[in-house]
Amino acid sequence: MKEKLNLFSRQIDGQLYDDKLWRSIYATDASVYREMPLAVCYPKSENDLKKLIHFAKTNKTSLIPRTAGTSLAGQCVGDGIVVDVSKHFTKIIKIDKEAKTVTLQPGVIRDDLNRVLKEDGLFFGPNTSTSNRCMIGGMVGNNSSGTTSIKYGTTREKLVSLKTILSDGSEAEFKDISAKEFQKKLKLENLEGEIYRNIHKHLSSEENKKELIEKYPPKSLHRRNTGYAIDELLYAEVFSEGSNEPLNLCKLLCGSEGTLAFTTEITMKLDDLQPPEAAMIAAHFNSIESCMQAVVPVMEHSLFTCEMMDKTILDCTKQNLKYKENRFFIEGDPKAILMLEIRANTAEEVQEQSQQVLETLKSSNLSYAFPVLMGEQIELAMELRKAGLGLLGNIVGDKKAVACIEDTAVAIPYLADYIAEFAEIMKNYGQDAVYYAHAGAGEIHLRPILNLKKSEEVKLFRSITTDVAKLVKKYNGSLSGEHGDGRVRAEFIEMMIGPKNYQILRDIKYTFDPDNIFNPGKIVDTAPMDTSLRYEVDRKEPEISTLMDFSESEGILKLSEKCNGSGDCRKSAEAGGTMCPSYRATKDEKDTTRARANTLREFLTNSDKSNRFNHKEIKEAFDLCISCKGCKSECPSSVDVAALKAEFQYQYQKENGKSFRSKAFANNGKMNALASRTPGIANFFFKNSFTSGIAKKMMGVAPERNLPILAKRTLANYYKKNKKRFQLENPIKTVYFFNDEFTNFLDSEIGIDALELLHNLNYRIEFVKHEESGRSHISKGFLEEAEDFANKNISIFKDVISEETPLIGLEPSAILTFRDEYLRLADNKTEAENLAKNSFIIEEFLKKEIALGNINSEQFTLEEKTIKIHGHCHQKALSNTAVTFDILNLPKNYKVSIIPSGCCGMAGSFGYEKEHYEVSMKIGEQTLFPAVRKASEETIISANGTSCRHQIFDGTQRSAMHPVSILRDALI
Repeated sequence: MKEKLNLFSRQIDGQLYDDKLWRSIYATDASVYREMPLAVCYPKSENDLKKLIHFAKTNKTSLIPRTAGTSLAGQCVGDGIVVDVSKHFTKIIKIDKEAKTVTLQPGVIRDDLNRVLKEDGLFFGPNTSTSNRCMIGGMVGNNSSGTTSIKYGTTREKLVSLKTILSDGSEAEFKDISAKEFQKKLKLENLEGEIYRNIHKHLSSEENKKELIEKYPPKSLHRRNTGYAIDELLYAEVFSEGSNEPLNLCKLLCGSEGTLAFTTEITMKLDDLQPPEAAMIAAHFNSIESCMQAVVPVMEHSLFTCEMMDKTILDCTKQNLKYKENRFFIEGDPKAILMLEIRANTAEEVQEQSQQVLETLKSSNLSYAFPVLMGEQIELAMELRKAGLGLLGNIVGDKKAVACIEDTAVAIPYLADYIAEFAEIMKNYGQDAVYYAHAGAGEIHLRPILNLKKSEEVKLFRSITTDVAKLVKKYNGSLSGEHGDGRVRAEFIEMMIGPKNYQILRDIKYTFDPDNIFNPGKIVDTAPMDTSLRYEVDRKEPEISTLMDFSESEGILKLSEKCNGSGDCRKSAEAGGTMCPSYRATKDEKDTTRARANTLREFLTNSDKSNRFNHKEIKEAFDLCISCKGCKSECPSSVDVAALKAEFQYQYQKENGKSFRSKAFANNGKMNALASRTPGIANFFFKNSFTSGIAKKMMGVAPERNLPILAKRTLANYYKKNKKRFQLENPIKTVYFFNDEFTNFLDSEIGIDALELLHNLNYRIEFVKHEESGRSHISKGFLEEAEDFANKNISIFKDVISEETPLIGLEPSAILTFRDEYLRLADNKTEAENLAKNSFIIEEFLKKEIALGNINSEQFTLEEKTIKIHGHCHQKALSNTAVTFDILNLPKNYKVSIIPSGCCGMAGSFGYEKEHYEVSMKIGEQTLFPAVRKASEETIISANGTSCRHQIFDGTQRSAMHPVSILRDALI
C-alpha cells in the first residue's frame, strides 16, 4: 500500500502524508478515541477529491472528512485516509446581500465568516463554543447549533444547497426541489437518481411514516441529531399531503457526519446582525436542581442566550492564567450559574427586559445572586462558558470529564425531572458529573469523571451511557443534541429509534455509499463504544524522568495528556490572541499546540527506546514551536508547550548532541560579554557585509537578517559610574534592577533610559552582581546550565527581594523566567515562589506605583503624540499588555492603542535561523507588519522586547521604542 500511496501523492495537486508523525497527529480528535489512519491528505481541488474517492474504491480503503477536528464523538478518527479540507477549501465564494445568503467552501471558520459578513449587516447565527476555529463544513456535518440556537436555530435550518461529490465520483447538488422536479430526479439513471428512488421507497410507505413519527424524537424538540434526519423529509410536499414545502436532501446530509457524500460547496441563509444593545444576567444557584428549575420560567422571556456552567468548570478557571481574570462577576461559590442574555435596539429596552427577567428570578427564590453584565463584560463571561470543554482538561490526573452522555436533550418542561433522575443515576455510580451548556434549548452537556485507562472504569463508561440512553428515551429526548453520534453514541441509535427505523438508516447509507468508503463506522454499523480508546486499558504507564519539574501535572506525560483536542490553538490571527503563531503561518495541523502535545504523548507512551524522547518525529513536530507561551495562558487546558519543548530538546540532545549553532545562540551572553570589551571591532565584524556573511553562513543565520549590534557601553558600567546618584537618600521606594544579558550588552541605552526615568521619579536603584537569566539556554534545551543560573540567581536575590523591595527588569523574556521556568528549575521551590511573587517587568511596577499615587500625569509633558503598542508574547502570557497601555497613557495628550498582533515572529533566535526565516516573516505579516506600515511616520511604535524591535525593523524598516524610552522622553 505504501508504494500505491507514494504513486498517488504524485497524481494530486495537494499534499499526502503517510509517515508515522502525521498519522499519529490525526489518530485522535477531541473525543476519547484513537485510530491510526492509513494516511493524511490536504486536497487542493475538487479533482483531488475525485481522485481520492477513486483511490479509496480501488484499494478498498476509506475517507474520513475533517475540518478543525474538534468532534467529540469520534467522527474524525478512522483507519482510512483522513481528508483535511481546512487548509485549501477556505474560499467565501459569494455573498448575496439581498437574498441574505452566502456560498462558501467547507473550510471557512465560522467567526471569520461573520467578520466578513458584518460589513453587510449580516451574520451566520449558529454559534458553537468552538466558533473561533470550527469550520462550516464541520458544522454541517454535525448540524451544530450552539449558544444562540434558541433565537437563530440550527445549521440544518440555514442550509439552502450543498454541492457534493458522491461515492462514484459524480457531482450532485442538493437543494429545494418541487414535486415535479422530484419526479424527474426519480428517472435519473445514475447514483443521484438511485438515492432519490431509495428515499421515495422508504418515505412513501405509510407504515414507515408512522414508525418514524412514533420512534424519532419529536419535531418540537429543538436539539435532535439522532441518526440521519430522515423524519425531517416527511413534511415535504412529496410525502405530506397538503404541504407546499419543497423537498431538500440538505436536511438529510446535515448531521450525516460525512458518511453519505463529500461536500465541496455550501449555500446558507443568513440573519440580520443581532440587536446592538445587550445585557447578561448571571444568576447564581446553590444547586444544580434549583438551576434547572429556573429554566422554565426564565425561558418565558425573549432570551438570546440561556447557558449554564457548573462548579467543576468554574473551579477549573481558577488555575488558568487567562480565564481566571474572567471570574470577576462570580459571587461566593455557586454550584451553577445560568447566563441569560437580553438584546434589544435601545438601552432602555434592554433595561426594561432585564428588570422583568430579574423579577422572575427573584420571585422564584431559586437563585442567590444575579449580577448584570454589560458591554465587554458579556464577552468575557461567555469566554468562560465557551472554554468549558478545554477547561475540563485542567483536571489533574488520569480521571477526566468524559464525553459520552454530554449531548442529551429533552423538552424544557421535563428538564428538571430529567436532571433529577440523571443525578440519581450518577449517585448510584458514585459519580459527581459535570454539567454545562444550553439549558434554554433543553440540552445539558453532562460528563461523568472517569479514568479510561482502567478496565473497571471503561465498564462504567458503557454502563453509564446505557442507563442514560434509557433515561433519555423515557423522556422522549435525543441522545445526540448537537455533537453527533459518531462512534460513542451510534451503537445506541437502534435502541433509541427502533430496529425498523435503524434498517432504513442502513439502507440509505449503503445507497449513497455502497462501498462504504465515506467515514465508515459512524452512525450505522459502528464498533462498540468502548473499543479503540485513546489509552490502552490496564497498561502500565511509563514513568518519564525529567530535569524540569512537572509535578503540578503529575509529570510531563500527563501534562501532554491534558490536551483533549478542543483545538483552541487553531484559531485564526483575526480571532486575536497569540496561540498558535506557527500554525497561523503554515495552516498545517502538525504545527498546532494540539499536534505537539499529541505527538509527545504518542511517542513517550509507545516508545521502545531507553530514551523515549529520542524520536525525530517529536523533533519535527516541535521544530516550528517558537516558545511564545501563548498556549500557557490561552489553552484552556493549560498545556505549556514551551516547557515541553525545552525538556524535549534537553533529552533529545543527550542522545544526538548539540549543534554548533545551538551552542552559539545559547551562549550568546558569554560571547557578547567578551565582545563588549572591544565593541567597535566586534560591530565592524557584524556590520561588514563580507565578514557578517561568513558569520551568518557558519551559524546557519538567514542572509536577510541584520546581526545584533553591541552597545558602545554596557549598562553595568553606566550604573557603576553613576551609582551614588542612583542611590537616593529619601526615595519613594528602593528597587533592585535585573540587568539582563540583552539589556546589558545590546540595549544599554534603553537600560539607561529606565535608570534615569526611575531616578527622576524618585526611586532608589540597586544593582547586585547576578547571573544571566538563562533564557537563551532554556530556548535551546540547555537545561543544566539554565538550572545552574536559576539556582544561583535565586540564592543571590532571595534575601533582598520583597514586596517593599521588588526586582524589576526590562526584557520580558528574561525577567519573567523568575515567574515561569525558575519554578520548574529551582532546587528550593519555596524560595523560587517567594521571589516570583515580587519579580516584575518594569511596566507592571510603574502601573502599581501609579495606582498608589506615587507617579502622576503632572510629571509628564502635555505634548500630543500617537503611540501604537506591540506587546511581547511572554508579557501577554504571564502578565498583560494593559500595563504598558496604562503607563504610556500617563502623559495626558498621548493617544495610545494596542496592536492586536499576536507574536512578532522573531522569537529570540528562531527568526534568525535560515530554515525558519520564511515562517518568521509570515507570522509578522499576519497583523504586526501591516499595522506598523499603516501607521503614520509621526506615530511612535512601542515594543518592549528586543527580538520584537529587531523583527519590526527587518519587516518594516521602522524603529520601535521601548516604553521606558518613550516615558523618559516625556518627563518634564
